[in-house]
Amino acid sequence: MLRKRIVAAVAVAALAALSACSPASEPSADGGGEQILRYAPAMFPVSLDTHKFAGEEAVQTAIQQIMEPLVRVEDGKIVPVLATSWENPDPDTWVFKLRSGVKFSDGTPFTAKDVVASYERHKKLDGPLVPLYETVTSFAATDEQTVTVKTSKPLGTLLSSLTLLFIGPADKINTDGFFNKPIGTGPFSVTAFQPDEKLELAANPTYWDGVPKLSKLEFVNIPEVAGRITALENGEADVLTQIPPDQVGSLKGSDGISYETTPSWTYYFDWFNSNRKPFNDKRVRQAMWYGLNLEGTVKDLFGDLASVAQAPLAQGVIGAPKLAPYKYDPAKAKQLLAEAGYPNGFSTSMQWPLEGGPNIRALAQAMISDWAKIGVTVKPLEKERAQWLEDFGKLNWDMNLQTNVTGTGDADYTLARLYVCSAKRNGYCNPAVDKLLLDARSSVDQAERPKLYEQAGQMLWTDAVGIFPADLASNSAHRSRVQNFVMPPSGRPLFTKVSVSGS
Repeated sequence: MLRKRIVAAVAVAALAALSACSPASEPSADGGGEQILRYAPAMFPVSLDTHKFAGEEAVQTAIQQIMEPLVRVEDGKIVPVLATSWENPDPDTWVFKLRSGVKFSDGTPFTAKDVVASYERHKKLDGPLVPLYETVTSFAATDEQTVTVKTSKPLGTLLSSLTLLFIGPADKINTDGFFNKPIGTGPFSVTAFQPDEKLELAANPTYWDGVPKLSKLEFVNIPEVAGRITALENGEADVLTQIPPDQVGSLKGSDGISYETTPSWTYYFDWFNSNRKPFNDKRVRQAMWYGLNLEGTVKDLFGDLASVAQAPLAQGVIGAPKLAPYKYDPAKAKQLLAEAGYPNGFSTSMQWPLEGGPNIRALAQAMISDWAKIGVTVKPLEKERAQWLEDFGKLNWDMNLQTNVTGTGDADYTLARLYVCSAKRNGYCNPAVDKLLLDARSSVDQAERPKLYEQAGQMLWTDAVGIFPADLASNSAHRSRVQNFVMPPSGRPLFTKVSVSGS
């Protein structure tokens, strides 16, 4: 999603505007006063339309405070939210029983028709997650408290996919302007929203899981990293996330500020365009991987905020295998290049999006430096996000470096969405991998699916469809008055149980 490039002056203006309001550090007594928390995310939502922008982390973080899915992932397991139970009466059928007594924040009762309407709107908009439901043939309200999903063949990933389907009221969700101020069953309701500027939420007094302790939750847009850190230090913001590694030192050990790292589902990959020479040769792709000192690079650039990857997706994701990283072996790299017909190396290029991940430019430069030692000259192509997106989609690149997050917490979201032949993401096609991934998607045996992902992951690893430098940790910082803040592996914090005490 395109984001406005905003100069540092805007950060100053944002801080001034915050200062003009009652500052976040003013005491908020647990007993009677308002509890106000200000969250300054690294990326601000450009919309609240979760069906249209289903893959946008900033949109998901915001909308989950307002609207809810049937289920979500917690501690690596699917847990109930608006659905209380589910079953498979046959391999092609899922039946969900809904939570009774739930109301939307406007007082409208929540029923099965709302789930169906939300699914149908999401499908009609043909967003990036629609392929996850490709085998769904019907999505129906059997009665007010029951939703029945039929598939053309077993769909073992339905539960994880539904973690990103947020539910709105059927009679309003398709009206013009609904997502300017959406209504949901969640812990907060929208009081004000301006894309890329501000989002103000108030506690939902009828929330089915208990009224939040926060009376107000404000997302504040401070584009520059330095501005966000200053706001936290000054008490004009309470919580920061996605702090760049080179800025961590200014927060660690600061009085009144807690800094934490947690595992995440985010990782780096560097894909090869297998449609182009020399990357249509597996030996060349493997040589490029053996030519990288990833252990040293990851430690130097990220410290405790990353670890060398052990799979083509992050550890901690449901179904993620644990594979042996490629060892740094320049001699083997040169040998493979010679066997592939490139004894003197070759020239190529690598693209990445500007500000596309923590230390992405430094990571690219370290990789390019290592490749030069095995005779491969790589032209760096750092691109504005709009141009990068266009070229990425058209496969107008040799190598592509970026971060990615497994949004549902399930391996299918990454592996079967990106690496089946029909995806056509990077020129790679292996029918054996297709079969394993599609069998895993079809299996409703949740113990069987990880075994299939391990086999498919090993094939992708051996074929070196790309290089997977690092799994990234999430980090966050919050003022000591903030209690019960938890950063989940999705990178999308939920503020339902968070509270604030006096300054």
